[in-house]
Amino acid sequence: MKKKPSPRQRIENGTKASNAQTPGEWGRAWTADFLTMFGVIFMLTCCPVLVFYYLISCTHYQCELTTPVFKLYQGDVTLIQLWEYAPSLTLKGVVVYLSWFSLQVLLWYLPDVCHYVIPGYRGGICLGAITPAGNRLKYGVNGLQAWFISNGLFLANGLYFRWFSPTIIVDNYGSMLIMMNIMGYTVSVFAMVKAYLFPSFPEDRKFSGNLFYDFLMGIEFNPRIGKWFDFKLFFNGRPGIVAWTIINMSYAWKQYELYGYVTNSMILVNVLQAMYVVDFFWNEAWYLNTIDMHHDHFGFYLGWGDSVWLPTMYTLQGFFLVFHPVQLSQPAAAGVLALGLGGYYIFRAVNHQKDFFRRTNGQANIWGSKPRYLEVEYFSSDGKKRQSKLLLSGWWGVARHMNYTGDLMGSLAYCLACGVTHLHPHFYIIFMTILLLHRCIRDEHRCRAKYGSSWDKYIAKVPYRLIPMLF
Repeated sequence: MKKKPSPRQRIENGTKASNAQTPGEWGRAWTADFLTMFGVIFMLTCCPVLVFYYLISCTHYQCELTTPVFKLYQGDVTLIQLWEYAPSLTLKGVVVYLSWFSLQVLLWYLPDVCHYVIPGYRGGICLGAITPAGNRLKYGVNGLQAWFISNGLFLANGLYFRWFSPTIIVDNYGSMLIMMNIMGYTVSVFAMVKAYLFPSFPEDRKFSGNLFYDFLMGIEFNPRIGKWFDFKLFFNGRPGIVAWTIINMSYAWKQYELYGYVTNSMILVNVLQAMYVVDFFWNEAWYLNTIDMHHDHFGFYLGWGDSVWLPTMYTLQGFFLVFHPVQLSQPAAAGVLALGLGGYYIFRAVNHQKDFFRRTNGQANIWGSKPRYLEVEYFSSDGKKRQSKLLLSGWWGVARHMNYTGDLMGSLAYCLACGVTHLHPHFYIIFMTILLLHRCIRDEHRCRAKYGSSWDKYIAKVPYRLIPMLF
């Protein structure tokens, strides 16, 4: 008779442990109180409007964000007239978007080759972290390969084949924005219905009792279709992040088409943001162990956010530079580059230290000496007591979220590359500051719930969140 697998083996095979019966103790952080509901309603109503407002401000008001509002207030324009500026759906835009999305689904299922041919790269079949209910899932990690193929095809077309115009994205931006919204809403509604009717892992669902909050933040932790199509990893990485660099290249091509040259600011934006994108895919296996994958459930926040918000609002700098080409002085360009590279170095070094610490179980040196750490215990929802280590050395002894500090430095560099004459391209640093400050609070709320009094001991040893000696 075949030997029955142990609970540990069942976890490693991508199934749940036998005693993982109850909903997750940690994961989605908040319940739906009055203040939270205000934020929920704001995000569900205002964010979709904002992406169209930014488009209209550039295409009809020279990227002046305040002009439409002032004109509306003064009676020079009506809401109906502003609505008429909204883009319409075109057949070409539909075909371009569906072709792109279909390509990303196809690339998702291709076996990963990069981990065989690129030294040091981790790809292929990887295990995720143990979920609150005790599941441990397998993922097919091949984002770097998808990025190489997608961007390679775009560059080969633009430089040689010319199957389509390399400005195709910016030329069909409005129609594609509508398609992005259709996809974002469709997948968000589907995820909501799926969570109730046919969840992939029922024990890892989380209900707040408030329909709007559950729609925004998600119910299912790891919704899947079949064994391998994981909603969270697919929409987090593809199609939005793969498209990020292609969208920026399309903007650069459009700038050249309009003015006959590409500004150093456009080059800086393309290079600095490409570094971030390639870094994400190079470390996609590591991403499986981040807060995003550990705690976020899949709802509108990720489904619509990754389909619409990420590819539009994260690429605002390039879009702005199409309408307002900025040529920085050499000292200014050097300063922006230094800020961006410095932010990237801190971001990567901080994350590398944590990953290195975990992989060596705290035995390898950090900054030339044995790492200090705090031993903590917690209970997962399967009732098991588990142990963890909170790092106190290196960057993690300087501040609790120094990786966010590096991220903010990079975000500021993208914005400063566009100069300081318009608010439009600086939305990104404002948004990222709010997002990461909120994430700091959200992360620590979860950690306190997870680790209890041990978390307070950790805070006493590492008192600063983002900026040493200040905050």
